[in-house]
Amino acid sequence: MSDILKQENPVAALKALPEADLPRLAEELREVIISTVAETGGHLASSLGVVELTIALHRVFNTPRDKIVWDVGHQAYAHKLLTGRYARFNTLRQLDGLSGFPKRDESPHDCFDVGHSSTSIAAALGMATARDVHGGNEKIVAVIGDGSLTAGLAFESLNHAGHLKKNLLVILNDNEMSISPNVGALSSFLSRQLTSDFFIRLKRETENFLDSVPKIGKDLRRLAKKAEEAVKGFLTPGMLFEAFDFDYVGPIDGHKLDELIQTLENITNMDGPVLMHVVTKKGKGFPPAEENPHLYHGVGPFDRVSGEVKKGGNAPPSYTTVFGEALTALAEEDSRIVAITAAMLEGTGLKSFAERFPGRCFDVGIAEQHAVTFAAGMATQGLKPFIAIYSTFLQRAYDNVLHDVCLQKLPVTFALDRGGLVGADGPTHHGVFDFSYLRHIPNMVFMVPRDENYLRHAVVTASHCDGPFAFRYPRGSGIGVTPEKSRSLVLGQGEKLREGKDGVIFAVGVLVAEALAAADALAGDGIDLAVIDPVFLKPLDKDLLIAEALRTGFVFTAEENAIQGGFGSAVLELFCEERVNTPVKLIGLPDKFVEQGSQVELRARYGLDAKGIVATVKNSLVKIELISKVK
Repeated sequence: MSDILKQENPVAALKALPEADLPRLAEELREVIISTVAETGGHLASSLGVVELTIALHRVFNTPRDKIVWDVGHQAYAHKLLTGRYARFNTLRQLDGLSGFPKRDESPHDCFDVGHSSTSIAAALGMATARDVHGGNEKIVAVIGDGSLTAGLAFESLNHAGHLKKNLLVILNDNEMSISPNVGALSSFLSRQLTSDFFIRLKRETENFLDSVPKIGKDLRRLAKKAEEAVKGFLTPGMLFEAFDFDYVGPIDGHKLDELIQTLENITNMDGPVLMHVVTKKGKGFPPAEENPHLYHGVGPFDRVSGEVKKGGNAPPSYTTVFGEALTALAEEDSRIVAITAAMLEGTGLKSFAERFPGRCFDVGIAEQHAVTFAAGMATQGLKPFIAIYSTFLQRAYDNVLHDVCLQKLPVTFALDRGGLVGADGPTHHGVFDFSYLRHIPNMVFMVPRDENYLRHAVVTASHCDGPFAFRYPRGSGIGVTPEKSRSLVLGQGEKLREGKDGVIFAVGVLVAEALAAADALAGDGIDLAVIDPVFLKPLDKDLLIAEALRTGFVFTAEENAIQGGFGSAVLELFCEERVNTPVKLIGLPDKFVEQGSQVELRARYGLDAKGIVATVKNSLVKIELISKVK
């Protein structure tokens, strides 16, 4: 391996590297990425697909003065390596290690924190506008994938950018469309010629001349513009972007460094917004990822040679799998049930549903707002839509949930996958705010299954509910309970799982098992705690919770959610309203964005495992005892 990646300033070394050596650098980048992700897991296929594009961008542009905004950011591993992070790259996505996404506090080359899709164009346009306010001349580049371009935010940003006519480059990384090799080669050649200094100068001079012709000059210019668009539209797929007042360039082969560099150099001399269409191959350079890019989009550790993903032994099925199977089984019985997802068909366990009921399963692309209102429309006509979506992504559709579903009390069910701590994807992906942003909305029912059986019960219960219903479940495997027949539960009815006299733990979701383990451990120290699973976050089982609080004299609430506005807050609100004076200690996540790390590591760090609950209980009881003695 060359020493470029190990240098303090690899970008400077890259600029000095002979062009003939650039393909070798691309090979080295791929080798480091593959070897590292094989150990840490991560977003492999997308990062391998943009290696040449990343080299070309840092070769042509003067980063970090020039800004590159990576959409989502899961394709930015080569960018991290080329910007001085080789020495720490083995900590990728690990606790206290490098983030899997660009982060501003990690490097000056990361100009915007990302993690959710379709934000790059808006952020880049904001930077370009600020540059012009300050009188600067730095270049601003947004790199966005074809999937991210399906979101409304991306089109809103394109529309505004075309209106403002700022100097801005948007690179469309297209790894899904297929184009004929001949058309692709021709349009690539045409794009390089149309972005040359000669053509740009000729175009400007022609426009100035036509404008100067008395009376008919402007009409002639419009005709010339239409003729140009007709030719480009015949040879390239760029008419959509021309309609947004972008100059369209492409398609360009995203793995030919010489073409990428020449085209980017030409574009630096163009004025106004430009969209450069680059065609890449996901997983490029690693055959297993090329053959199965979906598997290797976000992959766990795998064997570097064979590409086989390492299994975690005979683990129980994942909650995602349990949900998908339960919904498919229920749909066999109820023809009103339809499933909706936002570009996460496999990730939310709906693949088998889609295969069994292709006319009742809808992937709307990265368009969460549309998914919710689309479901609401279905619900008005008698269907029972289930929206399977990651908790963190539903945040983007809050108004639609409130206004289009809950206000109308429509029977739309939100199946919130990845609820709670999700692990290595970090703060952009932890689903730790859904308790807080959903439970206060009128008409919403919110259930929190504690295991696989209760997830199955949640699916059935939701199907019988005549209004909005949400349930959340964690990432990863279940706890291995013996399957039982699914049933519809009584709304708002909790369950006592353990008797106790010295206090009670109200625990929800995955923390029920931790609370039971903590109670068993505390019993060995002579502290006898009851454990209650409220089952429902909303409505709460008021009678059960109040009775247990009064009977035991001390309440602990345990949740894998932000404390602010979460389950514990709901208990405090209940006790305040009913004038219950029992002391309450909230166990949950603090008022901060939680870093990356495995679920086990993060639960331990924030006191959400059995050991942490034991420590909190002991400390709290000691304090109460001391206060009593003072009195």
